[in-house]
Amino acid sequence: MLKSDCFYLGKIVSKYSFKGELLIKLDTDEPEAYENLESVFISLGNNLVPFFIKKSQLHKSTLLRVRFEEIADESDADRIMGSEIYLPLTMLPKLTGNKFYFHEVIGFSLNDNVHGDIGIIESVNDTTSQALFEAVKDGKQLLIPINDEIITKVDREEKIIYVSTPDGLVDLYLNL
Repeated sequence: MLKSDCFYLGKIVSKYSFKGELLIKLDTDEPEAYENLESVFISLGNNLVPFFIKKSQLHKSTLLRVRFEEIADESDADRIMGSEIYLPLTMLPKLTGNKFYFHEVIGFSLNDNVHGDIGIIESVNDTTSQALFEAVKDGKQLLIPINDEIITKVDREEKIIYVSTPDGLVDLYLNL
């Protein structure tokens, strides 16, 4: 399994017991959706390795307490401490309306209510305090904030995101 075929679910943050149980910090708004997993992929070196789950339960909101079949004791648990956890993209719940996963909108067109077509989304920058669409139009890069006030409609069939950008933002990039 390749990382590009998976999504990041969380990270192993601590040991829970002397029996090899671990706590995974889940990176999700709905941790309960991942409480009864059968297996996960753990990033070890440059590989994603499948690990099967004996039992799991939510522990304090976004922590998942897990007992893996392959982890028998504390020293086994130490081997995978701090590792990232992944699941196949096919396990993501389907989103509707104006909600979307960042990976799903790469290649979509951005259509502004004033300027029309303002580019193709090449990536999403979520390393800043405000997530941004990184779009390209005629060789110029545009950075468009991702928030409910700007996104007016997501058309998955036509692969277009309709936006209403603040006055002057598009002009700044495209010198209109």
